[in-house]
Amino acid sequence: MSVARAPRVRVVVADDHPIYREGITRGLTLSGQVEVVAEAEDGPEALALIRRETPQVAVVDYRLPGLDGIDVAHAVTRDGLVTKVIILSATTDGSVVFRAVQEGAAGYLPKDARREEIVEAVLKVADGRMVIPSELAGGLAGEIRLRADHDAPVLSERERQVLQAFARGLSIPQAAAELFIGASTVKTHTQRLYEKLGVSDRAAAVAEAMRRGLLE
Repeated sequence: MSVARAPRVRVVVADDHPIYREGITRGLTLSGQVEVVAEAEDGPEALALIRRETPQVAVVDYRLPGLDGIDVAHAVTRDGLVTKVIILSATTDGSVVFRAVQEGAAGYLPKDARREEIVEAVLKVADGRMVIPSELAGGLAGEIRLRADHDAPVLSERERQVLQAFARGLSIPQAAAELFIGASTVKTHTQRLYEKLGVSDRAAAVAEAMRRGLLE
């Protein structure tokens, strides 16, 4: 009598470095428990593949071009997609881990994580659990305490850049040109700025940011 094997977890992998991306894909595939259904080299492509393939898990680099890993996690959560996002990052700063979790990431691992750790994280996240390694948990807890004592919203690096462009009087097309991203991407970041600051236009966003000490 044969024993039915559990179906493999379907995963999208996104990283702009081909060799690193290939290594992650190979490690996940060799585990025998994961099927990599697609690979992406930038944020917009990752999001498009997540929407098309509907994987259980997406393993994405934090510093993806176009949309970073946290932007991807935010979009997945905002749109109610079934995919759980794990972010791989060389950045272990507590504020970045906090933003990742706040924006919907189900896991956050350092980029030097072993293959076995990534596989284990994928399986746990697919099972509905959150994965934050113990070496990052302390920084995350400290950031949570710090945020609890302040009124300032947590802005992504790109949101800060857009906000600073607006403070210098740049329009959305001008900000897009300066940041080397599409105008539609700037509009997405602008809308998120408005939501976080509770405003409805660029001038009000700059004024509110200054009031909260978000602009020097």
